[in-house]
Amino acid sequence: MPGISREEVAHLARLARLELKDEELDHFAGQLDDIIGAVATVSDVADEDVPPTSHPLPLTNVMRPDEVRPSLTSAQALDQAPAQEQQRFKVPQILGEE
Repeated sequence: MPGISREEVAHLARLARLELKDEELDHFAGQLDDIIGAVATVSDVADEDVPPTSHPLPLTNVMRPDEVRPSLTSAQALDQAPAQEQQRFKVPQILGEE
């Protein structure tokens, strides 16, 4: 596979709206070539019977079941609130909107 050219790096830089100097174009061309080579190596190693994974071990969420438990009523929760409105805590406006 041919290497990444300076023109291709310059094109990518323009797409990403990056301003690169001439020496940076050469430097990044070599680095991008190395990255593409590494990805090609991994692609060669990956076999068709191995599914793509994000983790080596399966992950499962550990969650408790939702259960109704005794809690405060709205009146009890708002009892000590400095300000309340429509059975909710009233807080100072911060965004300047109504």
